[in-house]
Amino acid sequence: MRLTLCLFALLCVTLIACQSGPQPPQAKKIPKELEAHGDVRIDDYYWLRERENPEVINYLEAENEYTEAMMAHTGSLQETLVEEFKTRIKQDDTSVPYRLDDYYYYDRSVEGEDYKVYCRKKGSLDAAEEILLDANELAGDSTFFSLRSRVSPEHDLIAYGTDKVGRRFYTVNFKDLTTGKILPDTLSDVTGNLVWANDNQTLFYSKQDPKTLRSFQVYRHVLGTDPSQDDLIYEEADETFSVYVSKTKSEKYLLISSDQTLSTEVRYLDADKLDGDFVVFLPRREKLEYSIDHLKDKFFIRTNLDAPNFRLMETKVGDSDPNLWQEKIPHRGDVFFVGFEVFADHLVIEERENGLIQMRILPWSGEEEFSIEFDDPTYRAGLSYNPELATNLVRYTYESMTTPRSTFDYDMETQEQTLLKQVEVLGGFDSDNYVTERLWATADDNTKVPISIVYAKGLEKDGSSPLLLYGYGSYGATMEARFSATRISLLDRGFAYAIAHIRGGQELGRHWYEDGKLLKKKNTFTDFISCGKFLVVQGYTSPDRLFAMGGSAGGLLMGAIVNMAPDLFKGVIAHVPWVDVITTMLDPDIPLTTGEFDEWGDCHKLAYYDYMLSYSPYDQVEAKDYPNLLVTTGLQDSQVQFWEPAKWVAKLRATKTDDNLLLLKTNMHAGHGGASGRYGRYAETAFDYAFLLDLAGIKQ
Repeated sequence: MRLTLCLFALLCVTLIACQSGPQPPQAKKIPKELEAHGDVRIDDYYWLRERENPEVINYLEAENEYTEAMMAHTGSLQETLVEEFKTRIKQDDTSVPYRLDDYYYYDRSVEGEDYKVYCRKKGSLDAAEEILLDANELAGDSTFFSLRSRVSPEHDLIAYGTDKVGRRFYTVNFKDLTTGKILPDTLSDVTGNLVWANDNQTLFYSKQDPKTLRSFQVYRHVLGTDPSQDDLIYEEADETFSVYVSKTKSEKYLLISSDQTLSTEVRYLDADKLDGDFVVFLPRREKLEYSIDHLKDKFFIRTNLDAPNFRLMETKVGDSDPNLWQEKIPHRGDVFFVGFEVFADHLVIEERENGLIQMRILPWSGEEEFSIEFDDPTYRAGLSYNPELATNLVRYTYESMTTPRSTFDYDMETQEQTLLKQVEVLGGFDSDNYVTERLWATADDNTKVPISIVYAKGLEKDGSSPLLLYGYGSYGATMEARFSATRISLLDRGFAYAIAHIRGGQELGRHWYEDGKLLKKKNTFTDFISCGKFLVVQGYTSPDRLFAMGGSAGGLLMGAIVNMAPDLFKGVIAHVPWVDVITTMLDPDIPLTTGEFDEWGDCHKLAYYDYMLSYSPYDQVEAKDYPNLLVTTGLQDSQVQFWEPAKWVAKLRATKTDDNLLLLKTNMHAGHGGASGRYGRYAETAFDYAFLLDLAGIKQ
């Protein structure tokens, strides 16, 4: 009888488990007091920071298993989406070759392979192909792979760095391109920042702090010498700055740039005189940013000196005193000066006016300038790689949300342009079947915020369509209206896709950035919410059909908006979200923290502490209903540490009052960018889309 009762009880538990479905893991609570400014916060999940702790790994794997179980019914949809991506995206494609000296360099993809093959041809595109590096062979059976490379000035050597973990520590090797042999020199645990000197034997490279990952040292390696004896050329002592090494387009000067959010300092050295010392071009000062390039006897300086939207100055080599500079492109309050490209006979200027890129070409001869025109209401245009000085051709790329990425050569003498390649989209794609618009929402303070949107023709503006709203809004980064071949799978299933060009980016000039950072950061979040509300009012969607997505600092945005306006969204995808703002910004040992104070504020100061605490997603989790949430991270993430999204999900799971989905998906073999191979990326995108489509009631 007792055995029968036990079996009956066991059966009841089993039935209940079967009826309730997969049960989410519950992370254990180990309260830890965190005190600052007399304020004590209790963090129950601080212990999840321990990457090497088996309990942490077990928890992440349990969350992965739960996520897979909850998404299992979308398996066939995910497979269908991946196949759509494969059949729509040309699998054996080749990039547009660029010419450098007597060689044409390009890369190509091979059907069935994850990574690119890097190649060149000598003298002519009809010449025999030479394979420089096959990333697929270098990756082997690694679950993650990243490659950085640099060909030497005489084109007979290549330095290449490989990362097989995802933490952005590279191992650099050297290949003799004449013999095909790998040289014995090996540089370990360095960044992927590599630059050759003009002697064809010396490589400059940067190293990062092993704990904070800040790039802070520049070394010099001479081929054939012991790497352990490499000369330390420069070390950046200020923990708020990072360094990298580069070269002017003229190949005349090596540059070491120390960068902070709001300050720059550049050192230069003649790339032919390696026994000399790097010279500071202009000493760092607070809120002064600049970058330099070189042509003939002049340096050209893009700077915000007395110019919030930046301007272009020129000066003779050796005359780095700003009092000696001459203004080439003046500052304009309504136009943001993005960048420039020098050629032997022309100067090309990239500017952003009313949020959209414009290109102007100025002949050095003094003849009248002219512009390259673009047609779509919203688009992305930009200078491509232009390594040659003595050419009349400037290469640029153009795309819109309905136009695949297109590469052009523009003749600066005849003003004629040639389409070299438009990315081929297979499967019957026709851009005329889609519509792109530029809209303007009104923010809480009556600021007009631009929105780029795309959808399939025939969309009814009656609130019935699902819509995915994307945003970022940090670091002055501009979110471009790019084309996406995978996105077609959403559009063809009735989704609209929109980008909210919110403050914190730089779409409308420097003030757009300044108004979305530090003690104005909440403008970023309220702008996004205003864009969502606008799209609802205009009939593009409705709250039960509106979805949001963002990553990294855009993941912070997602965390903030679900706290501030949870009823506005049906579902939210937060990729590698930075959500534990206060704890991270109080810890200088966490990667990137010390360089972030000018972006977010130094919360060792009470005013910033209070303000950041008021929006920090992890600290603001409350007992209330939240939208459906998909949160992703990478165990090896070097930018947003994996424990931030893991802690956030654990706290949400223990606190929220709804039964909506809350899924955490950790890539156990990748870093900040997710899967490194293209087929892995297809699978990740298909997973995201399946999450959205399923919530929208679209099953196929």
